[in-house]
Amino acid sequence: MRTVDENIKMLSRSILTDAQAEADKILEEAKAKAEAVKRRAEEQAKTAREQILEDATREAERLRGQVIATTQLKARTQILENREKVLNDVFKAAHEQLATIQQWSEYKEIAQNLLREALVQLKGTDVIVRADKTTMKLLNDEAIQKVAIEFNIKIKAGESLEHGVGVIVETADGHLNYDNTLETRLNRMQNSARSAVYHILMGETL
Repeated sequence: MRTVDENIKMLSRSILTDAQAEADKILEEAKAKAEAVKRRAEEQAKTAREQILEDATREAERLRGQVIATTQLKARTQILENREKVLNDVFKAAHEQLATIQQWSEYKEIAQNLLREALVQLKGTDVIVRADKTTMKLLNDEAIQKVAIEFNIKIKAGESLEHGVGVIVETADGHLNYDNTLETRLNRMQNSARSAVYHILMGETL
């Protein structure tokens, strides 16, 4: 028969063994939970990294698109500014050359046609024609009378123009007039002719 001491020792040993087993079990569970938490944290960190990279990539693409759009806009603006400068230079040169047209051998016919066109536009029956001095010499009384008979209207020569090359026709009462000087004609056609002139300058076929 065991003594009391032996029974106490055996009981103590059993309790310690059970306690150790329980401690080991708790430790294993704690390790498993810690591992699960670690894996979850790593997965969340990976997801966060991927989201950050995705957001950064999207933002980079957006900024890249903005830069490209801004660059293209600046390029188009520069092209249009250069085109406008070239066209303005062309029309400025054309304006400066208008007076030389009076030196052409066919300018007398041109002057008469300027008068005819102005009369068609004005639609007056009693008119006064004004022109620069050179044009007025060509539109003498005989030439004016010829056009008057052609249109069956009254035409009288007025004062010479101080500015411009060509003719201005006005009704005798001064209420209506039609400016058919070369300068005004060029101004009228400038907007409609810009595209065609630019294509010609660029060597393109219209």
